Amino acid sequence: MARNPVQFQKGLGLAEFAARYGREDKCHAALIEMRWPDGFVCPRCGERKHGYASARRIFQCSACRTQTTAKAGTIFHKSRTPLTKWFLAIYLLTQSKNDIAALELARQLGVKWDTAWLIKQKLMETMRQRNRAYKLKGEVQLDDAYLGGEKPGKRGRGAANKIPFVIAIETRKDKPVYTQLRCVSSFTSQEIKTYAAQNIVSGACVTSDGLACFAAVTEAGMKHRPIMTGSGRPAVSDFKWVNTGLGNIKSAITGTCRSCRPQHAARYLAAYEYRFNRRFELDKMVERLAAVAAKTPPRPRQTFRSAEMSG
Repeated sequence: MARNPVQFQKGLGLAEFAARYGREDKCHAALIEMRWPDGFVCPRCGERKHGYASARRIFQCSACRTQTTAKAGTIFHKSRTPLTKWFLAIYLLTQSKNDIAALELARQLGVKWDTAWLIKQKLMETMRQRNRAYKLKGEVQLDDAYLGGEKPGKRGRGAANKIPFVIAIETRKDKPVYTQLRCVSSFTSQEIKTYAAQNIVSGACVTSDGLACFAAVTEAGMKHRPIMTGSGRPAVSDFKWVNTGLGNIKSAITGTCRSCRPQHAARYLAAYEYRFNRRFELDKMVERLAAVAAKTPPRPRQTFRSAEMSG
């Protein structure tokens, strides 16, 4: 049997990563290039003429005299962690299909758990923001799913401790291309209509099971193909890629990270979505995520609302 070229692609080897980003000066130069690919631009007035103090790595605008650094105003803002460790975290988070737990990340980076946890949350938030720029189109499989719910209590939909989310997969020639994993407050017609309007291109053909709320995609301009099976579940072949995706998600989040708090669930799902949708070019994922991080506004620790233990 022929090997799947996507699964067996080379990716970015650790030695090659170290050659590119193994020193602080290389990471800093890469960050400058990612943030200002056409040359420095003053974040305050837009002037290009500037001075540069190499010892302190500070840019000074020749017009308004504003001083800034490559990290200022980005996801790396005010971080005392060296860029080499930030880039290594990006490498570990993007090159592993099954995610990496914060405790393991702390060991790999040689930092405290709290630092590794915060770095991971910031990078996953960067992924989440980037994911929102894309919509699914064409043939789309849609299903309801949950994270959590292991504690005793009510079973089924609406059970306590469960985090509801929708999984959608765009397919071409019966092959998965892109996916979306988005948290919802509940499975109601209004929630599904809002989700579809924001995340699926009008005119797409959405296949779902018999859950009534999914019919609301038609109100957002999509075609709807419900597969009704009475009290049973849809045939496996009808939702093959959704089922496969859910299995992989649970392996990544529950199997690797063990758990995640509800307030962080959207970011863990976003990290899986980001990796899946960019799996075709593994060797470019570090550069791509670092470039997005260089254009993402700062996110102070307080915005994550918790330092409680989670993957």
